[in-house]
Amino acid sequence: MKAVVVNEFDQAPVWTDFTAPEAREGEVLVRPCAAAISQLVRAQAEGRHYSSGKTLPLVPGADGVGHLPDGQRVYFAFSRAPVGAMAEVVAVDAQQCVAVPAAVDDVTAAAIANPGMSSWVALMLRANFQAGESVLINGAAGASGRLAIQIARHLGAGRIVATARNPEHETTLRGLGADAFIALNQPEEVLTDAFVGEIAANGVDVVLDYLWGPPAGCLLNAIARETAAARFVNIGSMAGMALPLSAGALRSTDLTLMGSGLGSVSKIELVQAVGQVLAAVTLAGLQVDAVAVPASQVAQAWQSATTQRQVLTFSG
Repeated sequence: MKAVVVNEFDQAPVWTDFTAPEAREGEVLVRPCAAAISQLVRAQAEGRHYSSGKTLPLVPGADGVGHLPDGQRVYFAFSRAPVGAMAEVVAVDAQQCVAVPAAVDDVTAAAIANPGMSSWVALMLRANFQAGESVLINGAAGASGRLAIQIARHLGAGRIVATARNPEHETTLRGLGADAFIALNQPEEVLTDAFVGEIAANGVDVVLDYLWGPPAGCLLNAIARETAAARFVNIGSMAGMALPLSAGALRSTDLTLMGSGLGSVSKIELVQAVGQVLAAVTLAGLQVDAVAVPASQVAQAWQSATTQRQVLTFSG
């Protein structure tokens, strides 16, 4: 079969031949139609993610949309290594497939699944979010953050605060449903004060953090200063892998600090959450800026600087 193949972690994947998998007990064979080049997939394919495969060559791809042998169209995830989602045939645990609504096309489903799941799982499975609560999305300019605004609104958030480094994103993020915006391109003391002002005026129940690093540090310090009761869920680390955290911030306030991702939530729960996101696409009008690219052009797509979510397409 043909597949996207990683031969070296420091090189772009190529479209070439790879041995097709055979189904084992409990598995189904899926013929992919679409698979997104997400930040997770890039990190895994470059050996930078904690879930990256260790043996090369391998086929990247965390998830995708495809057809079962009976023709049913499904979203699937976590196909058996070394054949990830970006191949003409993949072997997947049958429990890690869910039906895709007819109204959602292949490219949209593949593009929206992973970023949409990130906030849905963080809110519903990790933070135990309740309608009416306030949500602060730290790092809302990317695909995941923009969907987080839309999903938080769909799930009934009472107030949504979005942050982004570039102030030019404010109008777009407010248009997606944010009630307030905080620019991150400020000195740390000024940024912390901005967070303090928001928390003092309106409180914060749940934080969805896609950044970690200094912006998250400022936010945690602000929560401590205001002795706010908050559930802080880290989802990504786009601004850094570490931050200084005062022990007093944990002792002086009702702060719950947790993560959301592979390992903190089971694979089956993640797939089920994607099913819920896909079911909400039409109802909530969820939007993602995606572009389809033939899988044979993966090398060019991998090195593209586009801000759109690229989705590799296969014959299915």
